[in-house]
Amino acid sequence: MKLHNADQAVVEREKIVDYLLNSRHPDNGGKAGFFLDLGFDRNNWQALAAAFRKAAENQPISKFMASPHGTKYIVDGRIDTPGGKTPMVRMVRIVDLGLAAPRLVTAYPREE
Repeated sequence: MKLHNADQAVVEREKIVDYLLNSRHPDNGGKAGFFLDLGFDRNNWQALAAAFRKAAENQPISKFMASPHGTKYIVDGRIDTPGGKTPMVRMVRIVDLGLAAPRLVTAYPREE
């Protein structure tokens, strides 16, 4: 099953710049090092956002669950990178209550 409304997927600048590509964020847990090593950077954060949007449209949902804020979806899949690698990544998205577009919550390397 594919993510409903994936073509409307929201990937906020702050989520990429201030969290996923920010090694100083207290909850980053090494995500920044992973994505930076793949050639992504904060000055061109749109490249990582585009890779996540493309994966949302093309990869099937691995799992979903209800939460107090909406429905969370787990999508595991490969993303395109500036360096040409295609690593496996787990992306967590949520469709907030009352909204239709899935919003990126987090992403991190996925063991193959």
